[in-house]
Amino acid sequence: MLSGMTDSRALIDLSISEAASALRQGATTSVALTEATLARIRETEPTLQAYAIVPVDLALAAAARADREIATGRDRGPLHGIPIGVKDNCYSKGILTEVGSKALAGFVPDFDATVVAKLYAAGAVLIGKTRCHEFSCGGSEPPTRTPWDLNRFPGGSSIGSGVALTARSAFGTIGTDTGGSIRIPASINNLVGMKATYGRVSAYGVVPLAWSLDHVGPLTRRVRDNALMLGAIAGHDPKDANSARLDAPDFSAGIEDGVRGMRIGIERDYFLYPGVTDEVRAATLSVIGELAAMGAEIIEISLPELATTREALMTIRMVESASYHRPRIREKGHLYSPGTRATLQMGEFLSGTQYLAALRARERFRSAMQDLFRRENLTALISPTIPVSAPLLTDVRKPRQDLDNGETPTDGFIHHVYPANLSGQPAISAPGGFTPAGLPIGYQLTGRPFDEATLYRIAHAYEQTQDWHERQPPQVHG
Repeated sequence: MLSGMTDSRALIDLSISEAASALRQGATTSVALTEATLARIRETEPTLQAYAIVPVDLALAAAARADREIATGRDRGPLHGIPIGVKDNCYSKGILTEVGSKALAGFVPDFDATVVAKLYAAGAVLIGKTRCHEFSCGGSEPPTRTPWDLNRFPGGSSIGSGVALTARSAFGTIGTDTGGSIRIPASINNLVGMKATYGRVSAYGVVPLAWSLDHVGPLTRRVRDNALMLGAIAGHDPKDANSARLDAPDFSAGIEDGVRGMRIGIERDYFLYPGVTDEVRAATLSVIGELAAMGAEIIEISLPELATTREALMTIRMVESASYHRPRIREKGHLYSPGTRATLQMGEFLSGTQYLAALRARERFRSAMQDLFRRENLTALISPTIPVSAPLLTDVRKPRQDLDNGETPTDGFIHHVYPANLSGQPAISAPGGFTPAGLPIGYQLTGRPFDEATLYRIAHAYEQTQDWHERQPPQVHG
């Protein structure tokens, strides 16, 4: 398979691990990988619109440099020479960074976000800046589409990162996650998305949505690739006051060791509540069954504090978003989309007392999660990632007054993903099946703080039993 690879389609179908092996065996070059990826971008972008900008010349120059280094024996690691997309809220020196908003039109940073700097240090080729919702909370114009079904919601706010990856116009991507924005597009697009422990990956140079909830993390098509990417971008950063003082371990170590003896909890009342569709429920239970068959012990648990997570997180998010955007809105508010501006200003109507109450609720929830994991000796919690498959865009865009219960189909997305943002624990979404209509379904694992390696081990064990990760969406041509 690796001998003399020249077909561009074969190249872009490689996993990161496979591409890295091909580079080191001389079966391909970084320039070939980059040119194949750029060709795929030209083919798909008119329809999918996953990228805000693609710096072609910079990418090709980086690929040529990677080839020279590899040829002389310099090996920067598994991402060396691999084309990677980065969400457009991450500063990139000399590259346009508009975060989906006219309020930042023409902005070119003069330094790199730490995550971008770490990718460069690992030898990765920055293939492009992927589209995101306006300031990671508003709408997406022009609309990014998922190749699984152009008429369905592609996920948010790391929409471009999810779509580019599933379209094979990147080998891996970077997203950010304040309330599920890595894991939701991962679930919708049949990908692996990791929201690592809060502080594991530096957020320095990333335009915040809510500084105490924001996480930066990787999306990939396979579990092992995700572990390799996290290893490249994790680690202490003195520029980020919230960065954990921990070095990045080898997150793929022990990934083949299976799940025998692990205790995996399920809170049925919360995670399999009535809003979960029958298709998603069946897929999640199937994943649970497979893990049990491999030797994991499935534990029924109860955690009433889960019911408090939405209100606490929303309050924190709104206040912190309003605080960050207040100066710019006063100066350039007319350049924000009206819906985004209204969303970002909501926090100004909340009191300091309400914010402090939400912070206290977060601490109580963190304590309850720690007590639960310790009391039950849990390895992880399992749930659906989101309670439904990707809804139709026409349903998402309906005015609330036209909906039966006043909720859009995406309102329920946060139900399963918010808890890990509030507690700061690591959580991963991975492919868990498909609906009869061929839409992806993801499942989620939430783990102990700084124990991402065990989540990778569980997800990898399940990945070996299925072919979900190998399935591809309908071909999309520009």
